Amino acid sequence: MGEPLAGELEARLERLAAAAALLESPLPRERDEAVCHEAVRVIDALLVRVARGRGALDVAIGEGLDSLSAGDRVLQLGYCGIGDYARERLGIAASTALKMARLARELRDRPLLRAAVRAGEVSVRRAEAVLPVAKGDAEAGWVVRARRETVRALKVAVGEQCAGREPEEDERWTHLRAEVSPDTRPIVEEAMALAGKLLGATAPRWQRLEALCEEYLGSAGAVESCAAEAPLSNRELLEPAREWLEKESAQWAFLDEPGAVEAPSIDTRVDLRCLDAELQRLAELRERWDEVFGHVAMLFQAAGGWRRAGFASFEHYCTERLGMAERAIAQRIALERRLYELPALREAMREGRLAYEKARLIARHADEDSVGEWIARAEPMTCIEVRRALEAGEDAQMCARGELDVHMPRRLLALVAVAFRLGRRAAGRHLSSGECLRVIAQHFIDVWKPALVERSTVQKEVLARDRGLCRVPGCSRAAAHVHHVVYRSAGG
Repeated sequence: MGEPLAGELEARLERLAAAAALLESPLPRERDEAVCHEAVRVIDALLVRVARGRGALDVAIGEGLDSLSAGDRVLQLGYCGIGDYARERLGIAASTALKMARLARELRDRPLLRAAVRAGEVSVRRAEAVLPVAKGDAEAGWVVRARRETVRALKVAVGEQCAGREPEEDERWTHLRAEVSPDTRPIVEEAMALAGKLLGATAPRWQRLEALCEEYLGSAGAVESCAAEAPLSNRELLEPAREWLEKESAQWAFLDEPGAVEAPSIDTRVDLRCLDAELQRLAELRERWDEVFGHVAMLFQAAGGWRRAGFASFEHYCTERLGMAERAIAQRIALERRLYELPALREAMREGRLAYEKARLIARHADEDSVGEWIARAEPMTCIEVRRALEAGEDAQMCARGELDVHMPRRLLALVAVAFRLGRRAAGRHLSSGECLRVIAQHFIDVWKPALVERSTVQKEVLARDRGLCRVPGCSRAAAHVHHVVYRSAGG
C-alpha cells in the first residue's frame, strides 16, 4: 500500500472517529422535527464519509484476495480457499471475502470501470449493476452513466438491454420455528443426517430441509406452483416510491456530498508472505474503520434516518447512499447493539484478542453470564471451530426447548408451505408444523435410508466420529478421506 494513501486514510479515520465520539448512544429524545431532520443530516454526512473509507479498503482487499486465488498461492499459506483464509487470517466472513474477490476478478477485464471504482467515483453497488453490460466498446458509456445515475436506474437500464435476465438481489433470510415433540425429533434428525450424506457434511440445516421438502413434493406428484405462494419482494413493492423519490429530490441533492476516497494500492506481484502481511495490515485498518462505521450506522437507523433523508426504505438508503448491501450493514448494526450489552466482548476486540468474525459469532449466542467463558474459549480456537462449538450449543438448547429453528432464505418459505399443505391434505386433517415435519422426514427416510446403507469400515467409523468434517485447523470443508494422526506403521 502506498505510504501517502496509508497516511491519508489513517488521518481521515482519526478525524472521523473524533467526530463520531461526540455522538452518544442512545441519542437524546427530541420532539422538534426540524431538529431531528438536522441531526439526521449531520449523522448522514458522517456515515457516508466512513462508508467510503471502509469501501475503499474493501476494494483493495478484494484485489489482494483475487491475487491469492490464482494457482496454489492460498494453499501455500495453509488454506484450501480464500474463504477460509479470509475468515481465519483476516477476520472477514468467507462469503464477504468471496464477493470482494469476485468483483476484483470481474473488474480486471473492465479497466475503465475498475479505475472509476478504485478512484471512489463509482460505488461497488453501481459497478455490480453495470457489470453485465460494461464490456468492450460499451464500457465507457456505462461508466459515465454509473457516475451519475442511481443503482435503481442502472438496473432498469441493464434489464432492458439484457431482456429476460432477472436483476440479482441480496438474499433475504428468515426463521422457520416449529414445536417438535420428543418422539418426532429422532425422526427429523435422522432425515437431516441422511440429507447430509447426500449433500455433504457441511450442508447447512436449511439446505437439508429443502431436500426433504423437494423429495416429498416430487414423490407426491405435486403440481402446485410455489411461485404463487411467494410474497412480493421489497423491490416490487417499493419500486414506484424509489423512482418518485429520486426524481423529487433530484437524487437527494439536499444531502451533503463528500469527496471520493481512493482505494489504496496493493502490489500483488510481491512475495507471497509479503502479500499476506499487507492483507493483514489492511484488514486491521478495516476493523478500525468498521468500529466507527458500526457506531454511526446504529445511531442513524435508530433515528429513522433513512425516512427523514427521503428514502423509501433502509435498504434503499444503503444501496444508493452508502453503496453497500443492506444485510452487511444490518449485521454490523446488530453486532454494535450487542457490544453495548456485552462490553467485555468490545474490550476483547479492541485488545486484538478476538477478530471481527469471532466476535460476531459470539455476540449472536452468548449472554452476560457466558460471554467471558466464550471469549476465553474462542481465543485459541479457529473461527470455524468457534462457529461449530456455538452451533452445537444452540442445537442442545433448541432440543431442550422442544423446537426446531431453521435460519433459511425467504424464498424457501413457499416451498415449505406447499409441502406442509400437501402433508395436511394427505392426512385429511390439520397437522401442526411439527407433525408436518415428521411426515416429510419419515418419507425421506423411507426413500433414502435403504439406498444409503453402507458397509461399516474403520474409515466410515472415523468419518462418523468427526461428523464428516475435515480436521485440519481452519478448514471448513467436508472430509474427503481419513488422515492418520499416528501412522499405522507406528501402531496408530
